[in-house]
Amino acid sequence: MDSIYSIINRDKGVVDIQNASFIYKSHYDGMSDVTAVSGVNLRVEKGEFLVILGRNGSGKSTLAQLMNALLLPAKGTVHVSGFDTADEKLLWEIRRSAGMVFQNPDNQIVGTIVEEDVAFGPENLGIPPEEIRQRVDEALKTVDIYEYKMHAPHLLSGGQKQKVAIAGILAMKPECIILDEATAMLDPVGRKEVMRVLKKLNSEEGITVIHITHNMDEASSADRVVVMERGKLVIGGKPNDVLSNVDEIKSLGLDVPQVTELLYELNKEGFNFPLNILTVDGASKILINALR
Repeated sequence: MDSIYSIINRDKGVVDIQNASFIYKSHYDGMSDVTAVSGVNLRVEKGEFLVILGRNGSGKSTLAQLMNALLLPAKGTVHVSGFDTADEKLLWEIRRSAGMVFQNPDNQIVGTIVEEDVAFGPENLGIPPEEIRQRVDEALKTVDIYEYKMHAPHLLSGGQKQKVAIAGILAMKPECIILDEATAMLDPVGRKEVMRVLKKLNSEEGITVIHITHNMDEASSADRVVVMERGKLVIGGKPNDVLSNVDEIKSLGLDVPQVTELLYELNKEGFNFPLNILTVDGASKILINALR
């Protein structure tokens, strides 16, 4: 049954953050409190693929934990699918609606067999066994890891482990998946596999994806990019608009996509290429035309 709040707030996004702040309190004499998130306003629409960028210490992970009610804002509000994260009675609803995938999959996997791990969330929700069986099979097939359902997770590759973690979230039927640097520990092959799954979930299943990453090539495929610095959102917009501001992005301690970097360096040599090209195919067309 829907809460009164969720019925009233159907017009809100999947995640709606209003003037939220979070402060890490110091318990040592002479040490100052740290404001990790400061006055953030962010609305994430249903079906959106949002990437959050920012250097280490910018507040990205803290913001992700606020979205999943792992942390509560010191000021402001955070709503997930219309539910106020400050309401302890709604904790399971919030985490079912917005599942979290962390950087190290080993910290998230609890089962000794893949299918047992994926079933863990639905079991805690009290889902009937026959429906759990269906959900587990569907989730494993969706992330293309069904053939490993009887394997021990610790024997899988990093990319496969992250797929198991994502399947565990999918089995809970979420509206949104939040990934906190979930590709950071993966090799290029594993990173590509996970990104392919995320794009599939977003485009085919309509699941909202909030992806926190340092990888600019991953950011280039998002619907929208926002950049954090010192706990605040400082830039936001379409990837080709945000990431083409090379000097500004670099001033925030970030890189730009390799394609954009190439065109940027060529422009230093006298060319006049547009910098809002983020793909190899797009850059190839421009470079071929320039050589004709």
